[in-house]
Amino acid sequence: MNENNKSITPSVTTPASHEEPDAQIDGSSGEDTNPDISAFSIVFTNAQLPANISGKIQQNILSNPFFILELTAILQSDPYLWILVDKERSLSGNYEPQDLVELNNGSYRINRDDLYLRNAAAASLEEMASAARAEGLVLTASSAYRSYSYQVQLYQRYVNEMGQNAADKISARPGHSQHQLGLVVDFGSIDDSFALTGESRWLTANASRFGWSLSYPQGYEGVTGYSWESWHYRYMGKALAAFIDNYFNGIQQYALRFIHEWIKLN
Repeated sequence: MNENNKSITPSVTTPASHEEPDAQIDGSSGEDTNPDISAFSIVFTNAQLPANISGKIQQNILSNPFFILELTAILQSDPYLWILVDKERSLSGNYEPQDLVELNNGSYRINRDDLYLRNAAAASLEEMASAARAEGLVLTASSAYRSYSYQVQLYQRYVNEMGQNAADKISARPGHSQHQLGLVVDFGSIDDSFALTGESRWLTANASRFGWSLSYPQGYEGVTGYSWESWHYRYMGKALAAFIDNYFNGIQQYALRFIHEWIKLN
């Protein structure tokens, strides 16, 4: 796959073992359903949210408690569902999920052995693939969990083939790949031709219902730091996937940057 997630100098790393990041959880209390709007304004700015998204969120905050309640619930869930892993924020080189399970052909296909996902993501993939199969489509999982050591090899291969600048547009530096979370699947051909398939169109319309979100959408290369990848979906859980759709126009990076900055402020 064109590994999506590069790095520069990480400002936040997660712990080496599958434990909740204490510093991040501490900022998630959020019981107050009438927060100071000025605090949100700071977060909007630091997260670099566009005006249409920050304006929509502010309207929701002022008119009803749902945004705050949903945010609070999300922050009380598994933090690895919402942790920001991108070009600036990395996972520890020692981090490996403790609940990885091997994928097997079920309602979906696998195109090679030794594909692993965290248990919740694997169960959701089966549920989603079953729904797709009921509509005559078979999803193919082509890549999933990637260890830190594998990322080192993969990134270096791209650098050797195309140079570092080009590699950084399509490949994550070690530790900066969402794949290390064990929550990502690359579907199908892992190239732009996947976007033309019925499976891709089905995922675009339905993936978030099952808790999956496209990480690198077309036209947002300046936001995500990576070229469009129609095949790269991250499992977020149904609540967070709906939160991304409802308040952030389906753009995962905006939502995760918002959460990251909210926790820093609180």
